[in-house]
Amino acid sequence: MLPAKLRTAIVDDHPIVIEGLKTLLQNEQNIHLIGGFYSGADLLTYLGANEVDLILLDITLPDINGMELCQMIKKLSISTIILILSNHTERSIIMQTIQNGASGYLLKNSAIDELRHCIAEALGGKICYSKEVIEIIGRPTKNDLQGAPRLTRREKEILALIAEGKTSQMIGQELFLSPLTIDTHRKNLIQKFGVKNVAELIMAANQQQIL
Repeated sequence: MLPAKLRTAIVDDHPIVIEGLKTLLQNEQNIHLIGGFYSGADLLTYLGANEVDLILLDITLPDINGMELCQMIKKLSISTIILILSNHTERSIIMQTIQNGASGYLLKNSAIDELRHCIAEALGGKICYSKEVIEIIGRPTKNDLQGAPRLTRREKEILALIAEGKTSQMIGQELFLSPLTIDTHRKNLIQKFGVKNVAELIMAANQQQIL
């Protein structure tokens, strides 16, 4: 169970950003700031010996990118909530961080109210985006404009199972196929939808009402 005050770390390679966020958050009743970290390695060292409830994380760090760092944080502490605060606006980066364990994605120009809202949503187990990020991920991709790809019955079947979060091994057992065959179908689906990863694949299939 999370404490009344969230032990909060800020990870950014710009000291001015860390200081600005500290100033913004110092009067928040549910936030206890434990410090700022300029690199992924510094955060991981701290996390190895201390509990952190909330991490505000930038994507661009000097040693580890934020997408990879999400996975590392979750391996050390599954209950730690990660919210991305970044200037990166690429849909693929946004979706990859969520797939890697982040609970939300905000741009650095977001208002403090948006950050408060996202913290509250993340505490409730939801994924939250700032208004601008919602617009970015809602824009039609080149593939959307070309129309939905044609899928075989088997591809539709496998897509539905991928959307349920099942691994290639699990899907293979269910359909009496080898995991290698499932991996091939998975790669073909990503190619057909013109996306970069499974998170984008599921989102595109939902947008096109295939799932």
